[in-house]
Amino acid sequence: MNNTNTQPDHEQDLENGLTRRQFLKTAGLAAGAALTEGALLTSTPKIAAPMIRKGTKLHLLTDTRAVPAADEELQRQAEKWGKQTGVQVTIEIVSNIMGELQPRTETALSSGTGPDIIIMAHNWPHLYADGCVDVDDVAEKVEKTFGGYYKQIRDSCFVQGHYKAAPNVIVGYAMVYREDWFREIGAEKFPETWDDFRRLGKVLKDKGRPFGQSFSHTAHYDAPLFAYPYLWSFGGKEVEEDSKTIALDSPETLQAVEFMAALWKEAFDETGLFWDNIANNRAFLTQQISCTLNPTSIYFVAKQHNPDLAQRINHALLPTGPAGRFHHHLTYEFAIMKYSQNIEAAKELILFLMDKSNYYKWFEVSEGFAVAPGPDHETHPIWQKDPRLSVFRNIGRLGRAIGYPGPPTRYAAEALSKYIIVDVFARAIQGEPPKNAIEWGVNELRKIYKS
Repeated sequence: MNNTNTQPDHEQDLENGLTRRQFLKTAGLAAGAALTEGALLTSTPKIAAPMIRKGTKLHLLTDTRAVPAADEELQRQAEKWGKQTGVQVTIEIVSNIMGELQPRTETALSSGTGPDIIIMAHNWPHLYADGCVDVDDVAEKVEKTFGGYYKQIRDSCFVQGHYKAAPNVIVGYAMVYREDWFREIGAEKFPETWDDFRRLGKVLKDKGRPFGQSFSHTAHYDAPLFAYPYLWSFGGKEVEEDSKTIALDSPETLQAVEFMAALWKEAFDETGLFWDNIANNRAFLTQQISCTLNPTSIYFVAKQHNPDLAQRINHALLPTGPAGRFHHHLTYEFAIMKYSQNIEAAKELILFLMDKSNYYKWFEVSEGFAVAPGPDHETHPIWQKDPRLSVFRNIGRLGRAIGYPGPPTRYAAEALSKYIIVDVFARAIQGEPPKNAIEWGVNELRKIYKS
């Protein structure tokens, strides 16, 4: 495999974590002005004093975070706002592990009753846009608060010219690895390319320390978070930039699938085809695997329950492929349901939670598990406390939304929810000829992207 280590051209538009258009809009610069770190807005919009809405009830639905204290802080802040405004706020937190959030979202939308606010994940605002209120006013205020938006989360919320959800946080995904085991085989740093990753993985697997990765239909899409960036790094893509022309059948996709079929056998724990949402966490914490894609949750659990192990853990970006380095993260977005009778109150609660003073209290409690939707957090002192987390500081800049290289669409969201790209790789891993697996994927995509 030939790695050029080049970044995609559009990445130059993200040197400050923003699309060029959003940067210029946020910073108030003339079109064509240079993008510089110093041009980011430093002012924060003032949040109006809360309006008294005694007797109003609001119901917010979300799912669990890996840091329980973060959920507790959300509850505390919602209660504080409720006391200030007279609104009775119910925060309902369902299981992340069991994948309850999306079924609950679909039930609410189909029945026309349920939570006023749903903190959606990934690109769901595209999938459920018809049931969501336009929140341009809220999203634009949050954008100014955090110095713009990272491209992935902005694209996940912006549907046909309107924000159907207001960006909340990004849970960054990086490679969690046993730094000591890598050093034992002569690797002083994490492999830069997929070729090096494969070479080191084979050595580690031969020593009984394989890599670990889910390629099953897990809650919150653990497998797609790996499969899509991996495909993009080879130059493969689901659709063209027009977001409708199916482009999966290409030499680049074939190279990616063939390489993965070999990589899986040589370097990975092959039971990953059947793993649930937390199987990789368990395998890593019980020292059965040497590397996996994950947010900071494995490291946090180790710090609490096995400090010695925590000192042997580090984090790294995904390897680079022939087309560059890519990531896809877990994003969360505030969506207000059209059936809600309290839309204005819902907007006020979102702005309260995303006020800089309140947000950073939550951010500090979560210890960087999730980062802000824009680059303002990159200068926060939390990143100086633990160098093992430093890779997450600006990882949001590398994130791309499903549907890349075009903008996300409801069709891309549906393809994600059906795990089509994941299953192309899974079929090849299990022995199906790569060309046949790709052909199957193309046929499945045609069912979705039909006009």
